[in-house]
Amino acid sequence: MSGIDALNRRDFLKTASAATLAALAAGDPRPLLAADAQAEAKTKATADTVILLWMGGGMAHTETFDPKRYTPYSAGLPSNAVLSTFPSIPTAVDGMRFSQGLEKTAAVMDRGTLIRTYTAGDLGFILHSRHQYHWHTGYAPPQTVAAPHIGSVIARALGPRHEAVPAFINIGQRFDQGEGEELKAFHTAGFLGSEYGPFNLPYPEQAMEAVRPPRGMNPSRFENREKFYKKLVRDSPINKYGSDYQKQSLIRSLDNAYRLLSSPASKAFDLSLEPKESYDHYNTGRFGLGCLLARRLTEAGARFIEVTTEYVPFFGWDTHDNGHTRLVEMKRLIDAPIAQLVRDLEQRGLLDRTLIILASEFSRDMMMEGKPSNVVKDQVTVPDVITEPKHYGMHRHFTDAGSVLLFGGGVKKGFLYGKTADERPCKTLENPVVIEDLHATIYRAAGISPKHSYEVEKRPFYVTRDGLGKPVLDVLQRG
Repeated sequence: MSGIDALNRRDFLKTASAATLAALAAGDPRPLLAADAQAEAKTKATADTVILLWMGGGMAHTETFDPKRYTPYSAGLPSNAVLSTFPSIPTAVDGMRFSQGLEKTAAVMDRGTLIRTYTAGDLGFILHSRHQYHWHTGYAPPQTVAAPHIGSVIARALGPRHEAVPAFINIGQRFDQGEGEELKAFHTAGFLGSEYGPFNLPYPEQAMEAVRPPRGMNPSRFENREKFYKKLVRDSPINKYGSDYQKQSLIRSLDNAYRLLSSPASKAFDLSLEPKESYDHYNTGRFGLGCLLARRLTEAGARFIEVTTEYVPFFGWDTHDNGHTRLVEMKRLIDAPIAQLVRDLEQRGLLDRTLIILASEFSRDMMMEGKPSNVVKDQVTVPDVITEPKHYGMHRHFTDAGSVLLFGGGVKKGFLYGKTADERPCKTLENPVVIEDLHATIYRAAGISPKHSYEVEKRPFYVTRDGLGKPVLDVLQRG
């Protein structure tokens, strides 16, 4: 880790910790609704559940959903000649092409919308955790308050769909790997309170273990353990330093967990109940099984579900070397489960009321770090000439274009939005989409105004930055 990289990470954690401590002292974040927000809030929701499929690590748009000219590998190839390392394939929509390895997802694009022009924020030296914080909260760190995750905002604004099922469930991310502490900074409800935070399930195949008492424990012993745990909570920092609201929010979160343990709804977490044929459709790994669990939890009444391929530095989509060979495997992990999730929800009559989003913090490029208008310090050494396979693929962080898929929940079917350049730099040319507008689009589908706000530290905190988010109406169905 370079000196500047370490410094930025320390600053990120320092400011995030300060904001979290401030959240402990915050009182009840009272909703504030201005007249224009009240008018927007009357917009009829088109989605009851939101599923975010998170491609943590930086998914290269030119290697996935926005392919450019294909250049096959050969030793001696100039690096700047490579735009895509996979040939393109047709989708179910005329004129929309994906890159090889995404055939199953391509086949269901007549049910969804592709945005090709998500432009990530200019946050200086690029850190995955800072851009992921920005994407998930809508605010660029550092913040003086602990900004809530979009899933927590939806959980607080709309409440649970089923009294025993957690409103916000996070599947697939471990916090004991890599930048776990940085990721924790936004996997939280922040000032909204513990009861709206994520129910974390790092291993979907073990989800049932999280929602039932340990084997061999009788009901009375389990009840005594629950009382003892509450006593430990009363001795915790949040009880010593937190406001009355934050204390009560933590207690309510414990009560919610206890309610789930004794509810028939807990069966939704048990993947062993799934028929083998259905299980096999999803079983490409933890992400695939996470998609299966998301489908079951949507049926059971979850409000917001995030399923991630998981962010661990230099793994998954974080392709600083061997970009092509790593993406062959990443596509295998995601392609079948995404398509199956769309088809299963459609067959069950749930897709129209479930919004599925596939996104990543930014894209990648062989040659450019940042964007043409704001190039930042290089983090990867790329040779001028490719001499071995590890150099073949997209290595640097690119923030001027990225792909987002949307299915169900009121979005158009078979629709393409935005245009990017066909030659390097493959930047946004038409209809850029920034994070506050993407969030506003998601909130509109859920029936929440982008001007919805809470009083925090005697000032409004909006669910989109300063309440300025504008939904991308062109990707939504009329009605």
